[in-house]
Amino acid sequence: MGLDQPKAVRAGEELDLDLLARCLETVGLRGPIEVQQFPRGFSNLTYLLRVDGTELVLRRPPVGSTVKSAHDMEREYRILAAIHPRFGRVPRPIGYFPEGPLYLMERVPGVILRDGAAPLEPSVMRTLSEATVDNLADIHRIDTKGLESLGRGEGYVERQVKGWADRYQKARTDDVPELERAITWLAEHLPAQAGSVLIHNDYKYDNLVLNPERLSDIRAVLDWEMATIGDPLMDLGTTLGYWMQADDPPAFRQLPFTLTSSAGNLTRAEVVERYAKRSGRPVDQPAFYYTFGLFKVAVIAQQIYYRFRQGLTQDERFAMLGMAVKLLGQQAWHTCQTGL
Repeated sequence: MGLDQPKAVRAGEELDLDLLARCLETVGLRGPIEVQQFPRGFSNLTYLLRVDGTELVLRRPPVGSTVKSAHDMEREYRILAAIHPRFGRVPRPIGYFPEGPLYLMERVPGVILRDGAAPLEPSVMRTLSEATVDNLADIHRIDTKGLESLGRGEGYVERQVKGWADRYQKARTDDVPELERAITWLAEHLPAQAGSVLIHNDYKYDNLVLNPERLSDIRAVLDWEMATIGDPLMDLGTTLGYWMQADDPPAFRQLPFTLTSSAGNLTRAEVVERYAKRSGRPVDQPAFYYTFGLFKVAVIAQQIYYRFRQGLTQDERFAMLGMAVKLLGQQAWHTCQTGL
């Protein structure tokens, strides 16, 4: 376990240093710029900058992406600017620069738990998993006054199922019959909407910055690119989509979400129960929300895999995402048949 460490910038993902210097000057920073890249994310590109004794984090869209709504730097910057004074557990935004497009924010030092991290004591994982669920419920209590432009809350559930199905078809490369069946099942089992709140839409362990001295202390929540006004239980479903258990099928456990299956973690059923208690919202159709989460994660993987197949990105990690889509589809269809 250690701090989330940046590495050398990947080929093809370098920054325009002249542009960057001009951006930094507008926020009062001048001098030699050291640039490294946080290599583990699969969506927007994230860099560490060191200039004039200051560390900053830079975010920009991935190379070759055509899904503009998921990589809107101005929108993500505005979300951070609005949330920071209300919630606190987000990095302080510093500046948005449309010529990038990119934005700068403070670096919040701490531990980010990635798949493959050294095992933690079961008691530590227990308190961390509980804190993670509690923090999601707290996000759903954030005052949304002035944030209404982020999304239309009404009709969110149906719109999300249809929207992600459309995205899947546009990025489709291989036949995944189980995922197709799960899409149909979701459309036939839409629950009533549970409310309209600010939702993160990609909430999982590796989007949390933790206090190294006490891992259950969440310092910051990262990656707000998909945040919107929507149904809180759909947000819970996305988190469940990343939440693996020790008794999941061996093939499914090949996916990089195994940290949640280590000893001490809440099970998915316990996540649902704790969220319901913390938030005061009943979760009457947990299988729907889990299936939706798996489906959504599968579509995100499919979109990235499509870019890889088109030669728009050279990141070798993406070559395995086609298999990930199939495994997620199998788990989604299994949940449709058996429940959470």
